Amino acid sequence: MNNRAEQLKAFERLLDIMDDLREKCPWDKKQTFQSLKHLTVEEVYELNDAISENNTNEIKKELGDLLLHIVFYAKIGSETNDFDIADVCHAISEKLISRHPHIYGDAVANDEQAVKENWEKLKLKEGNKSVLSGVPQSLPAIIKAYRIQDKVKGVGFDWNNKEDVWQKVEEELNEFKVEVANNDFKNQEQEFGDVLFALINYARFCNINPEEALNKTNNKFINRFTKMEELIKNDSKTIGDLPLNELDSYWNEVKKFEKR
Repeated sequence: MNNRAEQLKAFERLLDIMDDLREKCPWDKKQTFQSLKHLTVEEVYELNDAISENNTNEIKKELGDLLLHIVFYAKIGSETNDFDIADVCHAISEKLISRHPHIYGDAVANDEQAVKENWEKLKLKEGNKSVLSGVPQSLPAIIKAYRIQDKVKGVGFDWNNKEDVWQKVEEELNEFKVEVANNDFKNQEQEFGDVLFALINYARFCNINPEEALNKTNNKFINRFTKMEELIKNDSKTIGDLPLNELDSYWNEVKKFEKR
């Protein structure tokens, strides 16, 4: 592995390349905070895919793409005299020092939960109006619900045990069924959201990341459905022409193949 001097040299090389691109490349010269924003989100999801696949080579590449975006934003900031890459590094360093008084101060935190509780309390002292003010509005809904629940847990607002949480799931599910029977779409939508929120809470108590769990189920369904399409095509049939009971038969065949 590279030593610290080599790491700093590599980072300096990237900064130099960014300077060149910003000065000489027509595409890079045109970019702004706004134009890069959606591309950055895409890079984060590509990194997430690489991590989910445990592909370390792809993780390395995607981290590079993400680092490029950070350097790019800092370069744009330096051109407007708002901030540069040094300001970015100093800002996160100062935040980390202030948020870890058990390392850089006299506070005591002997486990992960104590660290989280200290973190949320420090954020409030720093001027955050709410424990939830740091949850991005644009997060995907499942991730957002998980983060909301995790953050309020940091200040002690949480269930005592997962059995109580499951009772809440059943309660919300029964309320949803009532609105379905009443054929009230607005209330159905609201109660369905409550069911999902309660299920995500239960997943948290089971140490299950609901986003990861749903992603795995999505991928499992895609793989099974794709295999089913192949079987149907091999039988010289068209999937859209088959009745549901025949589709179910192919589906079950795929599942049996997986078990073998």
